[in-house]
Amino acid sequence: MINAKLITLITILDDTYDVHATIEECRMLNAAIQSWDERAISDVPEYLKMFYRELLRNFQMFEGEVAIVDKYRIDYMKKAFQNQSCYYLREAEWVQRNHKPSFEDQVNLTSMSSAVPLLCLGMLAGMGEAITNEAFDWVASRPDAVIAGAKIGRFLNDIAAYKRGKNRGDVESSVECYIHEHGVTDEQAFTAIYSLIEDGWKTTNQARFHHRALLPAVQRVVNMAVGMQLYYDNGGDAYTFNMHIEEIVKKLFLKPIPT
Repeated sequence: MINAKLITLITILDDTYDVHATIEECRMLNAAIQSWDERAISDVPEYLKMFYRELLRNFQMFEGEVAIVDKYRIDYMKKAFQNQSCYYLREAEWVQRNHKPSFEDQVNLTSMSSAVPLLCLGMLAGMGEAITNEAFDWVASRPDAVIAGAKIGRFLNDIAAYKRGKNRGDVESSVECYIHEHGVTDEQAFTAIYSLIEDGWKTTNQARFHHRALLPAVQRVVNMAVGMQLYYDNGGDAYTFNMHIEEIVKKLFLKPIPT
């Protein structure tokens, strides 16, 4: 339940920075999120006050859903959400300045703004003793496996978005940056980026062998990357257009398995 609510909050935050808010409103919202103080609601634009209030309220609810000894996990999530806001603000500033980032700079920022590192924490926060403090701290440190999963999600999302067509407020995608930087066709860029996705899978899967003592946490990091593959399979975008995943959900939860 924590991650379901977290995804909703992230989606609203992303859409706000991408589409609805001016750059000054983005900065005001980010400043309030960094302060994480109910009194900061007076500094937020009127139409964002409800979101800011619900953000603080939901994180208070998250604290009530975990054991007292695990409340520090919510603090990690809170810091990760504050970082998420900073990533979105930087993207909005790039768009506002019409900045054309290098491929490396684009990937470094937007892999983090994919929200995979934050959602990995959300998956583990409410698991209690099933996840050791050592395992949670490992994920919170953003190890190579988490970064690789974030890049997988970003690349798959960017390929799907490029095929669909760029939306207003979108930062330059990794596909666009690769094309501009290397002077190649979109198909050549896809090939190069799919190769980077394969490298990401190798890094993510290697963690299962290198960190056997942390396997429950490692497996959930892998599962997050697998989920990204499912959402963006074959260049589709089931996150934005859920008809791409509707049949899978029906088969899993609604249609009986033949006996």
